[in-house]
Amino acid sequence: MAYEIDERKKIGFGLIGFGIFFTFLAIILFFDGGLLALGNILWLTGVTLLLGLQSTWKLFTNRANYKGSICFLLGLFFLFVRWPIVGIILEIYGFIALFSGFWPSVKVFLYQIPVVGWIIQYPLMILDRLKGG
Repeated sequence: MAYEIDERKKIGFGLIGFGIFFTFLAIILFFDGGLLALGNILWLTGVTLLLGLQSTWKLFTNRANYKGSICFLLGLFFLFVRWPIVGIILEIYGFIALFSGFWPSVKVFLYQIPVVGWIIQYPLMILDRLKGG
């Protein structure tokens, strides 16, 4: 099977999930710096386990991804020095810049999910139905 998920990748997915959960919880709790740092560490560890150390290194050091890598790591630095709002803004920009090449694949994947794909493809139809027209 081409997309076999071994134990290392399962742990990576779990760490990414916990990282996203802790980051979301930190934002709800008014940008708690400790939870944001914990969420980022878990997320980075999960991505490293999921992709592998060499692929993660290539992702962050690719010449086309320098802007995203610098912004993401600078945001992580600002989180560690207790400037969480500046840090999270830089990290969001860095995340979007780093993974901008994956968005077309994510878009195709989301279109194939039954309810989510329909909502993404037909937003105006949904708005008309909500308005009652």
